[in-house]
Amino acid sequence: MRFLVISALASQFAFSSAFVPSNTNVGCRSTIKCNEATTSASGNMFDSFLSIFKNDESEPSSPNKKGGKFAMAQSLVLSLINDDKCFSTVEGAQKFADSCAVDVVYEDCYEPQPIVGRGAVAEHLRARILARTGGENGDRDAGFRVDKISDGSTACGFAWTWTSSSLEGLRGTTFVELSSSNQIQYIREIPEPLYKPGDLILEVLKAATADATPKPPPEYTPKTPKKANEIAKYLFNDVQGADPEEGMRFFDESIIYRDFNYEEVLKGKAEVKKFIEDFSFPGITFSTQRFDDGVASTCFTWEVVLEGAPEGSTIKGISFYEVNPETGLITYVRDVPESGIKPPPLGKLARQFRPAVGVFQPVAIGSREGGL
Repeated sequence: MRFLVISALASQFAFSSAFVPSNTNVGCRSTIKCNEATTSASGNMFDSFLSIFKNDESEPSSPNKKGGKFAMAQSLVLSLINDDKCFSTVEGAQKFADSCAVDVVYEDCYEPQPIVGRGAVAEHLRARILARTGGENGDRDAGFRVDKISDGSTACGFAWTWTSSSLEGLRGTTFVELSSSNQIQYIREIPEPLYKPGDLILEVLKAATADATPKPPPEYTPKTPKKANEIAKYLFNDVQGADPEEGMRFFDESIIYRDFNYEEVLKGKAEVKKFIEDFSFPGITFSTQRFDDGVASTCFTWEVVLEGAPEGSTIKGISFYEVNPETGLITYVRDVPESGIKPPPLGKLARQFRPAVGVFQPVAIGSREGGL
C-alpha cells in the first residue's frame, strides 16, 4: 500500500500532497516570533546578516549563543515582512527585490508564468500591493501576517494570511531559498484554492488512474531522524510507497493536518491515518523538489504526476511541517496545491471583489488560530 496520499483534481481543481507523511514546521513557536522580527541597532537586518556571513564564508550558517545554527533565511524573511513591510507597501516591495539575486525566479503559482529577474519581481510585488490598497493614492488597509515560519538557514517556508482592518482572508504558503551569497534566488508561492472539492478528489483521482499498474513497494532502511527536514526527506524519499505504519509512527496523537482541498482540518492520528489510507492507490507519482534545512520545522516543494497524463501536466505544491521538539513527532501539517488554471477563476474574481482580503467571505481577524 502506498504511504503517500495525493489529493488532486483535473482542470480548475487543485492537486495536493494529501499525505505529507513527515514534514514538520515550527513556525511561531520557533526561535523568532512571527510578528516580531529582531533587528540590529544599525537598522537593516539584511546588511547585518551579510556581515556575519562575510566573516566566515566557509560556514552556511553561524552558530548562535546556544550552539545551534543561526537561521539566516528565517530571520531575513521575517525582517523583510515585519520590518520592511515587503508584501504590504511599495517601498517594502523594492527592499525585497533589492535582497534578491539578479536572476531570481519567483514562482507565484497564481500567475501563468514564473517572474524572472530582480526588476520584474519588484514590479510584480508593487502591482499586487497597489491592487490591494487601491492604487497610488489608495487608503485600503492591506496587511500581511506570517502565521508560521520554519527555522531554516539556507531556505525557509512560511504560512501566511492577508488581513485588512478587523478582517482576515486569503491564506497560503511561500518557500524562499537563498544563494551562496545569501541573496534570495528562488521563491515559490501558492495561495489556497477558494473552491475546496473535498472527497470529490478521490473520485477524480480514481477515475484518472483506473488503468494504472500497481508497483512493488520500495525497499528502505528504517531510521529515526530527529530534525524536521530530515524527517520529511525520510518519509517522502525513502518510505513513500512502502509501509504506511512506518510513516504513521512519526505523527503525534494530537496532529492537526490542513489540506487545502478540504474545508475542515483533520484532527488526531486516527483521522490522518484514514485520510492516507483513502488515497493509497497506484498511478500517482509524488516527487519532492526543494527542501529547507529547518530543525524544529520544515517546508518543501513538490510536484505530482498522474500516470498517463500528458507531458508537462504536473501540478506543483508546497508542504509545511511542524514537530514537537521534545518528542520529535509531527504536530502540524499544511499542504497547498497550485490551481490547474491560472489565474484561478474564483481567486481572480475574489481579488477583484474584495482586493484587500482576496476572498469572498472574510472572517474576523484572529478567529482562525494559527491561520488554520
